[in-house]
Amino acid sequence: MSNRVINFYAGPAALPLPALERAQREMLDFEGAGMSVMEISHRSKEYDAVHEEAISLVKELLNVPDNFRVLFLQGGGNLQFAMVPMNLLYGDRKADYLITGNWAEKAYKEAKIVAPDNVRAIGSTKDEDYCRLPDPDEYQVDPKAAYLHLCSNNTIYGTQWHEFPDAGNVPLVADMSSDFMWRPFDVRPFGLIYAGAQKNLGPSGLVVALIRDDMLEQCRTDLPSMLQYRIHADKNSLYNTPPTFSIYMLRNVLAYNKSIGGLAAIEATNLSKGELLYGCIDKYSGFYIPHVTNKAHRSVMNVDFKLPSKELDEKFVADAKKAGMVGLKGYRSLGGIRVSMYNATTLDHVKVLVDFMERFVAANG
Repeated sequence: MSNRVINFYAGPAALPLPALERAQREMLDFEGAGMSVMEISHRSKEYDAVHEEAISLVKELLNVPDNFRVLFLQGGGNLQFAMVPMNLLYGDRKADYLITGNWAEKAYKEAKIVAPDNVRAIGSTKDEDYCRLPDPDEYQVDPKAAYLHLCSNNTIYGTQWHEFPDAGNVPLVADMSSDFMWRPFDVRPFGLIYAGAQKNLGPSGLVVALIRDDMLEQCRTDLPSMLQYRIHADKNSLYNTPPTFSIYMLRNVLAYNKSIGGLAAIEATNLSKGELLYGCIDKYSGFYIPHVTNKAHRSVMNVDFKLPSKELDEKFVADAKKAGMVGLKGYRSLGGIRVSMYNATTLDHVKVLVDFMERFVAANG
C-alpha cells in the first residue's frame, strides 16, 4: 500500500503487513462464522482453534521444552512487575534485581512495595545514565535467591543483553517486552519470561508469558484469583475473557514468522539491520552521537543517538516525517533520536533511513 509510512515507533509498533492483510480479509467473516473474531465467544470452537495455534506457535518457534506453560495475560509488563514478587516472594524467600533502565527500575520498585525486606538491587548503571550494562564482575547473585530479575532489552536507552547473566542454579526471570522472539535462545535457565505483545508480537492488550513447571509449583495460592499464575495455567489462560483479538493477531504474526523461516531467519535480518544503522552512526560519530558507550551492549531493537543540537534533533525528526518515516523522536527523559527496529521493520526500511541519514549529515553536518 503506497500510503503506509515506515514505522519506527517504540510501541505499539509496526506489525508485518501479511499479518495485517490476513486480519483484513477475515475481519467481517472469520472462518465462515459470519462474524468477526472479535465477536466470537472465547469458549467457541472457532476461537479455541486460534488460541491453541498461538500457544503451539510460541512453543514451536522458541523450541520451548515440555516443562513450560505458555500463558496469555493482561495488564502489561507493569502488572507483571507486581505479580512476579506477589507469587514468588513470601516467607524468607528473596530475589535479586539488575537495574539497567527505566523498566528494570520500575520492576524493582514494585517488588519493594510487595516484599520490601526481600528484594535486593545487586547491579545498576543508573549513575552512568544507563549507557551500558553491568559487567559480571560488578554484581554477585545470592545463590539462595528465589530468582534473578532482569530486563532483556532497554527500550529507552538502547542496551540489550546479548548474553544473559549466569546465575548458576538461580532461575532467571525476565521482562522481554521489547525483544521477545527477535532471535532463538535457550529458555531453560528461565523460570519465568513475560513480554508485552506491542513490540514484536502483536497489538497492545496482551502479555505472553512462559513459566517453568517448578516455578509454577512455588507460586502462592492465597492471592486474588486474577493475580495467581497457577489459576491462569490451570485454566489455559481462559479463567476470564482473554483479549481475543490480540491473541488472534499474535497467531497471525507468529504464523507469518514461521512462514519466512522462523527465528533464525528473523535474527539474521535483525543483525543486518543493526549492522547497517550502527555502521552509519559510527561513520559519522561526531554528528550522530550514540548513547550506548559499550558496543557489545548495543541493542538491535532500539537505537539511540543525538545530533549536535536539539534544533538538529527536531529538524531530523521533521524532515524524516516528510520523507515518510515516523516514530523517530527520542524518549522524553533522554531526548535525541530513537530508532526502533522490531521484527516487522524490514531491511529495506532501514536502508531508506540510512540513505536519509547520509543526505542529512551532508546537508547539515
